[in-house]
Amino acid sequence: MSRLKNNHKEVHLSEYSIRRSLPPCHCHGDGDGDGDPSQFHRLNTLFKPFSSHQHFYHKPTQPSSITTTTTTTTMAVKAGIHFSDLPHLDQVHDATASLSVYATRLPTGVDVSNVRKGLPKFTVVGHRGHGMNILQSTDKRMKTFKENSILSFNKAADHPLDFIEFDVQVTKDDTPIIFHDNFIISEENGNVVEKRVTDLTLDEFFSYGPQRATDEVGKSLLRKSNGKIVRWDVEIDDHSCTLAEAFEKVNPCLGFNIELKFDDYVVYEQEYLIHVLQVILKVVYENAQERPVLFSSFQPDVALLMKKLQHQYPVYFLTNGGNETYDDVRMNSLEEAKNLAISGGLDGVVSEVKGIFRNPSVVREIKESNLSLLTYGKLNNVPEAVHVQYLMGVEGVIVDLVEEITSSVAGLKPGLEGGLQGKEKTDKIELSFLLNLISQVIQH
Repeated sequence: MSRLKNNHKEVHLSEYSIRRSLPPCHCHGDGDGDGDPSQFHRLNTLFKPFSSHQHFYHKPTQPSSITTTTTTTTMAVKAGIHFSDLPHLDQVHDATASLSVYATRLPTGVDVSNVRKGLPKFTVVGHRGHGMNILQSTDKRMKTFKENSILSFNKAADHPLDFIEFDVQVTKDDTPIIFHDNFIISEENGNVVEKRVTDLTLDEFFSYGPQRATDEVGKSLLRKSNGKIVRWDVEIDDHSCTLAEAFEKVNPCLGFNIELKFDDYVVYEQEYLIHVLQVILKVVYENAQERPVLFSSFQPDVALLMKKLQHQYPVYFLTNGGNETYDDVRMNSLEEAKNLAISGGLDGVVSEVKGIFRNPSVVREIKESNLSLLTYGKLNNVPEAVHVQYLMGVEGVIVDLVEEITSSVAGLKPGLEGGLQGKEKTDKIELSFLLNLISQVIQH
């Protein structure tokens, strides 16, 4: 989940006018989902009180910016997670001991006893398919398959996943396409050029990157990565796709977690939001058939609107769990996310994983509110951190290292007492590890 920023003050999407805010923008870390919706998604059939705002707007208070010399666009990328003792969170550590060094200040009052009694199986969701692309990572697994592509989705299906997560935007000519970034970046005549994805027609969007016809060459595709613009090079590339194509060509065993992607730094008119959501819903209704589908969004009003427009599919609110500060207070904490989900009749919350480690008590509060809770973030690529969330009662994780985490989660089989099967395994990682990990996350 990433966000790019632009300083243009006026932009036009289809026939609807929106205004750009001055602050630059950055990127969300990722996405969300789970297994059979009937298992633990609350399908609310009643309309709840809904905001009557005509415009929706929010921005972080202190964005950092990076100015490119080849365009008028100002961009910023938030720093990732940094642990002095765990420098490479995009790499899976084989031994539980990799995190056992965190035996320092231990928080108290965290009760995980019997927290999983009666809950469905733990759910694993493939982030943008087989995993997001981190182009400057030294870990080749982060750039094996092109993210958000049919190839990546079907490679994810080779593993025991329940859902894949991907980002949907709508082109200028009203076609829902799958692409994460707000802007598409290319090199034209020696200059770096950025264009807003939703300002492109479908044909224009498809003109970038690998082409469907083998004898055709598309425009170069670049990406912002750690403050630098780099070529979007992966080991096995694939062309872009539409939402309809994903329904048609992706293994039917996978559910779809559709992130409704909007720019957090644009003032949207309600009419435009409703139009875009209805375009997406039309494709879903025509193609989903028996495939499980859920929607999620970082935009509070988009989530509320989608829940008001339909009741067939679950809607989740995405939050970074308080890792950043926004003018819209609903985006500033896991507590606010819970309140929004309850008041808006949503079905669950998807939080950046550090948010629940900083505030573990809210996990129980969310569950007692009859909401589902999923998480995303780099720590979800660490098996031990996933085990901890299982013990806390989190119902699913969105991950990049699909093969490693699905293999690890295969051992999380509920026993008679609702914990891990086998007392020895439980003793190794349960409370002591949970508290140690939380203490370190809180310090950062």
